[in-house]
Parts: sequence; structure tokens; C-alpha cells
Amino acid sequence: MGERSPLDTMHAQMERAREYVALDDDTFERLKAPERTLKVSCPVEMDDGHVETFEAYRCQFDGARGPYKGGIRYHPAVSAAEVEALAGWMTWKTATVGLPFGGAKGGVVCDPRDFSEREREALTRRYTEGIRRLIGPDVDIPAPDVNTDPQTMAWVMDTYSTYQGHAVPEVVTGKPLAAGGTVGRVEATGRGVSIVTQRALDYVAKPVEGADVAIQGFGNVGSVTASYLDRAGANVVAVSDVTGGRHDPEGLDVEALRTHVATEDTLAGYDAATEVTNDDLLTMDCDVLIPAAIENVITADVADRLEADLVVEAANGPTTHVADDVLIERGVPVVPDILANAGGVIVSYLEWVQNSQQYSWSLEEVNADLRERLTEAFETTVETAEEEGTPNLRTAAYTTALQRTARAHEVRGRFP
Repeated sequence: MGERSPLDTMHAQMERAREYVALDDDTFERLKAPERTLKVSCPVEMDDGHVETFEAYRCQFDGARGPYKGGIRYHPAVSAAEVEALAGWMTWKTATVGLPFGGAKGGVVCDPRDFSEREREALTRRYTEGIRRLIGPDVDIPAPDVNTDPQTMAWVMDTYSTYQGHAVPEVVTGKPLAAGGTVGRVEATGRGVSIVTQRALDYVAKPVEGADVAIQGFGNVGSVTASYLDRAGANVVAVSDVTGGRHDPEGLDVEALRTHVATEDTLAGYDAATEVTNDDLLTMDCDVLIPAAIENVITADVADRLEADLVVEAANGPTTHVADDVLIERGVPVVPDILANAGGVIVSYLEWVQNSQQYSWSLEEVNADLRERLTEAFETTVETAEEEGTPNLRTAAYTTALQRTARAHEVRGRFP
């Protein structure tokens, strides 16, 4: 069987969990389809004076449990199918960790590495104008994603607020502190991956101290994860980005790597460790493999050669469904993305609540809430796996998510 698209992969993951959830056919089909996907064109005047038009999307997958929630990404590979899959994963993610949100995702087809700051701002404001009829603090709350950041969210907020005639900080999360953001949000996803990784190591009876960890992807999520695991006593032996990776079996100097990337914007040129390819990293002999980049990097071929004892998915959809089959057969536990990388949306929820209350919390309060929610979600997933006899933790997480979302549809009924 060949590899599937991200949307096909999500549907296959849902199908696998279906036998553990009491769902009728009509409800299940309803859960598989997004409620709406908007396609917009974004004409932008570039610095040289010519106007370039970018294709963009916003998908609202399911809102039965609350306002839609999901990031905005800028990437050449953005498509309607990808955005719909990512919005679906957000639906199951918010349900898995018990947040009162549905799922959404947006994206613009572009390569922002080629943009000036002015061009990025112009594109962001034009995209916001295109989707502003769909978003709102009680309707759909965007956040940063691949190649977007707090500054991007500030532009989205300002554009939306300009149309409303007053500041609406709660329309987006992941904002700068000066625009109503929360402490702890930038590090939240990586901190959450670190928390879940430590819980997962305990689950497989391995100590975090001295555990060899390989991280594919060294952006915000991967680098923060590396830093927190390094502080916890783990041995981060390999990291990589699009230019390739760096490996040291004795453990990398994580903070030196982060300083280098902050200066150079890439791992290229870092010569204090051995160069390795991304494929080398993914198939490296280690205790924990953390894919923290993009979807579909662990294919069936990679899964067959993978030598890690545990996989923790910091990225969205990094493992194809066919690869999942291989890992189940080989007995390699995988902590799924909808649980492992939920730290970002948890702290986004906390930011949204603070904005709605117009009251800010301390970093200690935010981090304590994040740890409590992730720990509870991990324990619930393990309990479901053991009680229902699911083939892996992913199916257990989906079982919980589908149950919670289907129940919301059931009690709300259908209109008309």
C-alpha cells in the first residue's frame, strides 16, 4: 500500500479508533468532513512594485465543543487538503486534552523566507482581510504555526481590530506580551513536548537521566524541547533542520546550538559536531526520537529502519498511517501529535481566557496549569489504551477525542 495524503492519514486514524467508540454511521461520517473551507486570493504589492497574488485558505473543521482554534502557516506546500487535515487534527487535539474548543487551520501558499518585513506584514494583513468574516474571539481564534510568529499575530489582531473599531486582543493567541499575549506561550509547545516525553519515558520504564534523544527539526518547538530535556538530564545526541543535522553521541551543547541558530537562522556552519542527514537522524539508534518539523517524515521505509525505542510526535502528522502499521507490528510506542504537541494550544487557551477576563496570570501559574492538563491527558490516554485494548496510544487518544466530540454533537442535536 502506498503512502497517503495527510487527510487520508487522519481518516485512517479515525477508522482505527472507531471500533472502540459507540458511533453510528451518520455521526461518524459527519465527524470526518470539515464544516467549511474558505479559499481566498491575496494580492500583495511587493517591494519592487509588482503585485503578486497568493492563494490562501482557512478551514473550520468542527465547532461542536466550542470556538474553532488553530494556527496559520506560511509554506509553499500549503493546500486545501493539508489545511483540512490539520484542522481535523486540531479538533481531536483540543478534545484529547479537554479544552472547550473545536479545530481550525489556515495557510498561505508562499515561501516567506524570500519576503521583506514589509511584504510579510502586507501579506498578513491582506490574508486577515480575506478571512476576517470567519474569525472572531467567540468564533475562530487563530494562532502562530509554521513560519508565523507573535509579530504575525499582532498584525492579524490589529487588522481585525481596525475593522471592529476597538482593540480585540482575544481574536488571536500567541501574540507579543505588549499586545495582550501571555507569558509562557512561545515556549509552550516545546515545554509540553518535554513534559510528555518524560511521562512517556516513565511509561516505558526508562529514566530521563541519560536517555539518548534525537530531534528532527530545530525551530521553536524542536529547540525548546531540546533545551528542556537537556535540563532534565537527557542526552540530546542529534538535532537537524532543512540543511541537515548535527550528531554527538556524548551529547550536544544545546544552548550553543540555539545561539548559533539564533544568529545564523540555520544549523549550517555549526562545526562543533558531526554532520548527519535527516534520514540518518530518523533511523538513529536512540531512546527517543522526536520528529518536530513537518508531516509525513516517518514513512513505512523509515519506520522499518527506525531504531528508537520511543517516538514522541512534536510535529503534526509526522507518521504516515502505513508507517503506524509498521511501528505497531514492531512494538515501538508512539505518543501521538494530538497529545504530545498540545502544549501550544493549552497555553493559547489560557491566553484567550486571560484576554477575555482582562486579567493576567504569572508564568508559574501558566506553567503549572500546562503541566496539570498534559499530565491528566497522558494518564487518560494510557488508561484508555489499557482498558479498551487499543493497538497503540494514538488509537487511545482518538478514542477519547471521538467520544467527546460525538457526545457534543449528540447533546446539541442537528439543525434544522
